[in-house]
Amino acid sequence: MTRQNTDIVIAGGGIAGLSAAAALGAAGFRVMLVSPDVPVTRGGDAAADLRSTAFLQPARALYERIGLWDRVAGQATPLEVLRIVDAHVTPEGGDPQVRDSREFHAGEIAETAGGPFGWNLLNWQVLGGLMDLLEGMDNVTLRFGTSVTGMVRRDAQAIVRLADGSSVTARLVIGADGRDSAVREAAGIGHDLTRYGQKSLAFVATHEVPHGNASTEIYVQGGPFTTVPLPDLEGKPASAIVWMNPGPETVRLAGLPEAEFNAAMRARACDWLGAMELASRRAMFPIIGLKAQALTAQRVALVAEAAHVLPPIGAQGLNTSLNDIVALVAALEGAPDPGAPEVLDRYAAARARDIGLRVQAIDLFNRVTRSGAPGLQALRLAGLRGLYGLAPLRRAVMRAGLAPVTGDPAQAVRRD
Repeated sequence: MTRQNTDIVIAGGGIAGLSAAAALGAAGFRVMLVSPDVPVTRGGDAAADLRSTAFLQPARALYERIGLWDRVAGQATPLEVLRIVDAHVTPEGGDPQVRDSREFHAGEIAETAGGPFGWNLLNWQVLGGLMDLLEGMDNVTLRFGTSVTGMVRRDAQAIVRLADGSSVTARLVIGADGRDSAVREAAGIGHDLTRYGQKSLAFVATHEVPHGNASTEIYVQGGPFTTVPLPDLEGKPASAIVWMNPGPETVRLAGLPEAEFNAAMRARACDWLGAMELASRRAMFPIIGLKAQALTAQRVALVAEAAHVLPPIGAQGLNTSLNDIVALVAALEGAPDPGAPEVLDRYAAARARDIGLRVQAIDLFNRVTRSGAPGLQALRLAGLRGLYGLAPLRRAVMRAGLAPVTGDPAQAVRRD
């Protein structure tokens, strides 16, 4: 086959890869995206991604700049309150019981400008909006049904070999191809992997009590039960749910008959939303932690899950990935050569510290909150109360969750 030529090759057709293609296409680069699978953009399809993402303020700013937000805003639900609930199972057993709860309101910090922390969307809805946007960009080529199998990197360019036998020459190759990234492997970048022994169920549920535009994380040993607000479904309040447990328990829950699952879901939610009913299929995902040992190599940049994987806590996963894309676009701005060493150095310098801090923080948080040890459960409760009771610290944590860390973290603890 004839070798094609472009400015940038992006491997990966998920939300991160498509977002990178749209952002770099909007910046004027010629972009080719390759992915083995066509994104699923209808919720009823068997392969649809039923997870949701609370797109925080910086993510919305990115999507407004590239013209995506107007395409998806009508499906978004504002996230105005973050509620943390600490629960435990008594020595006698039975259903989890609430010990304490705290609410974090977006209006407490100036960064939200009086608006919500973010807006929740189902992942398949975002994929649909991105596909519509990219189909109208003449400088972006989408090649589905193939993937990266190898790469030869030189001073001025990289030659990317694809599974269909063709090859592409580009000045920059972006790995957005997930936790098993072929681009990361071809570039010789190692990674550190953590297996937690947990799996999550992701699904949509309707419930009796309205969510009030609040996301609730209910912590019990094994992992959090997280509800994120969605628009009403057939006249009933609805939320996207992520339910983390040790792997065998998740498998058991996934196989329960629907009526039994609904009862288990209500009990695990500590009756916070009243009666609950499953409103979609149950999708299961392994929980791991991953951090690439470098973000760049010659002619290569890693973003999203090729660079880092976080447990689904605090809306950090995909938002951290989109922060990568914002930083990469900024590093490329005005650069005649998008893969030049100085460009890649700017990107790595902008993202390495923030990624490292988030990987460490979420790892520690998951280890503490999933534990059934009485001492760690007591620490979890004391930490919640202490964090909430100190207003400057509470606001600093909200700011850190909302935007990437770029300066001295101590500067975040200030008066509004």
